[in-house]
Amino acid sequence: MIIVRPAQRADADALLALIDALADYEKLERPTLEARARLVRDGFDLAVPRFSVLMAHDEEGRAVAYSIFFETYSSFLAKPTLYIEDIFVRPDARRQGAGDALFRELCAEAARRDCGRMEWMCLNWNELAAGFYEKRGGGVLDEWRYYRLTESEFQRASGNGGASS
Repeated sequence: MIIVRPAQRADADALLALIDALADYEKLERPTLEARARLVRDGFDLAVPRFSVLMAHDEEGRAVAYSIFFETYSSFLAKPTLYIEDIFVRPDARRQGAGDALFRELCAEAARRDCGRMEWMCLNWNELAAGFYEKRGGGVLDEWRYYRLTESEFQRASGNGGASS
């Protein structure tokens, strides 16, 4: 049995452990101490959090999965979009329904918010995740290219010369 609920401040350590597990899975650097502090602040300590978190717990109460999400806005639909930044299930907890329970709750949240769509990204090598999303009706948008500026690049592009404020 999987329980999905909104994360609370008391879940911060469990969330950070799951984010570390995602970084390990994707062979990325784990968040620095400074980034970890910002994650906790931005998710739990601000009057208006910058993102929302759902946590999934198994029958023993162990945090086995999480999702970070937030709204963007579609000017053409004139409705919000629920953007999924992360959805991650610990490898040892997969095939127990946590990912499906999280995804269903994200869909329900999008409906509650009157969203026009949900969006997310998936690494091109992650066939397990791609299969999960496609099984649930997610489609790849081949006609769109994804662009990114890093902090130093957008600082430079703004005329700030790369200096942080």
